[in-house]
Amino acid sequence: MPHLHIRSSASAISALIAALCLGAVPASAQLVSTEHENLAPPFATVLVRAQTQAPRLAEARARVDQARGLATQSRAWSNPTVSLESENFGGRAPFNGFGAAETTLSVEQPLELGGKRQARIAAGDAALQSSTVRATQTRGDFTFDLARAYVDAEVADRRLRLAEEALSLALDDERVAKALVDAGKEADLRRLQAQSGVQAARAGLDEARAARITALTTLSALVGEETPYTAMPADLLPHADLGEAVIAPDPLQSPAYLSAEAERETLAKRVRVERTRAAPDVALSLGVRRLNGDDRTAFVGGVSLSLPLFDKNRGNISAAEADLTASQARLTAARRDAEAQSMAAVYQARAASSRLLAARDTERTAEETYRLTRLGYEGGKLPLSEVVSARRDLIEARRQSLDARIDRLMAEALIARLTGAVPFTHKAHGE
Repeated sequence: MPHLHIRSSASAISALIAALCLGAVPASAQLVSTEHENLAPPFATVLVRAQTQAPRLAEARARVDQARGLATQSRAWSNPTVSLESENFGGRAPFNGFGAAETTLSVEQPLELGGKRQARIAAGDAALQSSTVRATQTRGDFTFDLARAYVDAEVADRRLRLAEEALSLALDDERVAKALVDAGKEADLRRLQAQSGVQAARAGLDEARAARITALTTLSALVGEETPYTAMPADLLPHADLGEAVIAPDPLQSPAYLSAEAERETLAKRVRVERTRAAPDVALSLGVRRLNGDDRTAFVGGVSLSLPLFDKNRGNISAAEADLTASQARLTAARRDAEAQSMAAVYQARAASSRLLAARDTERTAEETYRLTRLGYEGGKLPLSEVVSARRDLIEARRQSLDARIDRLMAEALIARLTGAVPFTHKAHGE
């Protein structure tokens, strides 16, 4: 009879081990409640919202408006000056009182010679163009950062689920180890090892929670949302393998290069402005004079001309030319950077595509290995350690596949940034 009791206990332990090892993630491991969630919309919708909410884009638009206002102001003519002058009054006879006074009403109009106004207008237009190109670059950089933040948040959500699965596996190992130790099948060391694995899994779970919250709040702040997102949809990651053929970007069409080129043109126009300022200023005046003593009226006119004897604006001209030289150096650096980034982006995208294909194959192999190992364990042909090892390999394969998807998406986003395009247009699904 005792012998039968022992066999019954062993059978129960075997059933318990199978249930724990092969069971799904327990409900207690679910970390985020679906109630009161602020689910982030798909990437396309987030991008549309950011156009009107994102502080960075609002600042870029304000900079363009500022340049537009300055360009408009550059076309303004100089204001005339109206003066009223009275002389020969209030003195000794015959100039006491206002009987012999002479009163002159005149208008003076400054004239810009030497191409000053044309140079100023050209500089204002160039500054507006440069500001517009910089705004385009800002939008491209922002879109790249937004794409990265969105992918990071989506990845953090996926990694949290992997951490939950890892904790579930560790808890299964602990329960199985306890059952085996209690049944005298294993030494107590295995239970201690399993407990250590649980603690490590819990630490990983806490880290994944913190990373998820950080990623969600970062995305929310970037978009300009008042209420932070608390959950992410599966929008981009499932379609990471739908990448289009990699086309090498044209370095000379890179927003960064175009921005540097527009800046150089603006500074070249400013050099012209500073040079024209060395030309003398001319002002014409025309007025009417009233001669009270003779009871007559006469016209008066005049021309004034500044003499550039001491200030020939040489310092400002030299400073503007130095700025132009520096801008040419920045343009050369921007071209070389664009060429290097374009080449690197192509190779990174191709490498990421190859890595993704290999990771997908590895993940499928791990899934099949786990399935066969599970069948072997259920048939009594393989030990429990083989099942546990296969499950851990499967989790690691999923992590590697996730990392490969991240690399593929970010390589695509980088190419879009270098071409001034919007990333993931063939993946994102709007509301």
